Amino acid sequence: MEKEVVIKAENVIKKFGERTILNGISLEVYRGDTFVIMGGSGCGKSTFLRHITGALKPDSGKIYLLGKDLTRVSDDEMDALKKKIGMCFQSAALFDSMTVGENVSLPLREHTKLERGVIDIVVKMKLELVGLRGFEDLMPSQLSGGMRKRVGLARAIAMDPEIVFYDEPTAGLDPIVAGVIDKLILDLSKKLSITSIVVTHDMKSVFSIADRVAMLYEGKVLEVGTSDEIKRSNNPSVQQFISGSPDGPIRFFQQKDDYLEHLIR
Repeated sequence: MEKEVVIKAENVIKKFGERTILNGISLEVYRGDTFVIMGGSGCGKSTFLRHITGALKPDSGKIYLLGKDLTRVSDDEMDALKKKIGMCFQSAALFDSMTVGENVSLPLREHTKLERGVIDIVVKMKLELVGLRGFEDLMPSQLSGGMRKRVGLARAIAMDPEIVFYDEPTAGLDPIVAGVIDKLILDLSKKLSITSIVVTHDMKSVFSIADRVAMLYEGKVLEVGTSDEIKRSNNPSVQQFISGSPDGPIRFFQQKDDYLEHLIR
């Protein structure tokens, strides 16, 4: 059976000034998959993520989210799409003046007309799914970094989204806590039938959670495939990135002039 495409990018180009950040990106994401976008700092990962969530529009090319062309949707259509997606930010992006429960309930209070009692029940359910049952009344400042990320994840799934986007979900975490976050992403994807888009450069996470992987380099898709296909890739840049080797075609800039020349290509 042919898989349903829930995100499709066609020759997406984005420039900031003279610098081309996205240089003709084309790829597809299938429903129910955990799709990982990997690549080094400055390769365009986060910029591309902002495009497929509708936060930015490309200079040219097309992006389809759940069948809607994001370059042409109305404000009302975009608002409806936003209710079908969740976003888990790198820093968790919690409001420090709100309790854990208030942070998780925020999308429900803003986008639904549910009664407070119903919202409280939903919040408890979402926190239990991320292993934080009973944490509703704590403040973000009382939590560890890993707990804050789990609260961010609970908020991302508060509206029962079809797609959840993760921006560097394991950044800054120790290996054990990072493993907990990876397991949560997989478990929630299966239990809630969520399509997950994960932006990361954490190789352990990539090969722990990904159904399919796209590697970006200099604003282009270098390669797309399953985890095994990426591991067996004959592309020297892919192998250099996976191994973390300083030697290879991916450049490490040590001279200012070389870097500045690279930026304006």
